[in-house]
Amino acid sequence: MPTFFDPPTVHAPAPSYRHGALHALSGRRLVISGQVGVRPDGTTAEGLEAQFEQCLDNLIAVVEAGGMTIANLTKIVTLVTVPDALATFRAVRARKLGDHVCAATYIQVAGLARPDLLVEIEGEAVQD
Repeated sequence: MPTFFDPPTVHAPAPSYRHGALHALSGRRLVISGQVGVRPDGTTAEGLEAQFEQCLDNLIAVVEAGGMTIANLTKIVTLVTVPDALATFRAVRARKLGDHVCAATYIQVAGLARPDLLVEIEGEAVQD
């Protein structure tokens, strides 16, 4: 399993991420493409919170299909087009990932592949 850490020589992170994730690479690595707020039936979730939820549901589904669990998730990168959405993301993340905290990046962007997509989340997971 990876070891998550925060060096004392770097500012303290927000409670929802860690600065580093260290893994010896003795096992398997899963790289997860950006997941958007599209349901399995092809419809797009409406609204920011619903898209955050669907993105994380999709990401978790890929992790599980790779034979892993949320505990194996080492990093996520979140791209969002809506300003001031961090609090909403943190609330949804807490519901979906529980107390699992990994390395993370959150980026506000001007747009994604389609104008109706508000969020995209990619990730990495490792397993011994």
